[in-house]
Amino acid sequence: MKKILLTAAFALALSSAANAQTVRLGTEGAYAPWNFIDDSGKLAGFEIDLGNELCKRAALECEFVANEWDSIIPNLIAGNYDAIIAGMSITEERKESIDFTQDYYPSDASRYAMAADANIDFDNLSGIKIGVQGATIHASYVEANLAANNTVLSYETADQSVADLAAGNIDVLLADGSFLDPIIEASSGALKFGGPDILLGGGVGLGLRKGDDDLEAKLNAAIDEVKADGTLDAVIAKWFEKGPFYSN
Repeated sequence: MKKILLTAAFALALSSAANAQTVRLGTEGAYAPWNFIDDSGKLAGFEIDLGNELCKRAALECEFVANEWDSIIPNLIAGNYDAIIAGMSITEERKESIDFTQDYYPSDASRYAMAADANIDFDNLSGIKIGVQGATIHASYVEANLAANNTVLSYETADQSVADLAAGNIDVLLADGSFLDPIIEASSGALKFGGPDILLGGGVGLGLRKGDDDLEAKLNAAIDEVKADGTLDAVIAKWFEKGPFYSN
């Protein structure tokens, strides 16, 4: 009887795995430590770890798809993947075209990075070159508030903007503080932060197609779980050495 029960349980497990919903998660793969391609050529980072954990909790079979940032929302809408997990801030503008889960990372202060010997008057930013990654909340902010009196350079990837800052081709770079922290630290004093911190967006969430309510509910339930039991804070601490944000 015991053998029969074990065999039945094994068969049920195989059946459940076979019937699991396959969900494709789109990510950029070029925004360390959020998501990046590691030395073995595989996607890695905070959101890869978190995505795998959320899929396990939601009983989903998940596959990651790397996609360039500037087309990541259009390709979600086109059906090339089912959700975006790519350091995407929740904004009212984006919510006009896609839906979001609840946040899995709180609002992250945007910060200015510059050369260590730079002397910039942030009370009167004028006549300087400001770098941003295109199609981001930082690009929208700079275009709306600083473009009239400065030169704005938009980059396809965040790494390209950092390279131009290091080369002296831009005066300041505006990006997420969590992205810039390890870059400033690794610069051996060549780069520094300056100016005010700027809060943009309403935290970071997974983006979904409008009307995909079932998947949104499953992912939100999984996020509730990892927040409540401390798993989310542990994954954040692993990659950012920050927190706790969601548990005591």
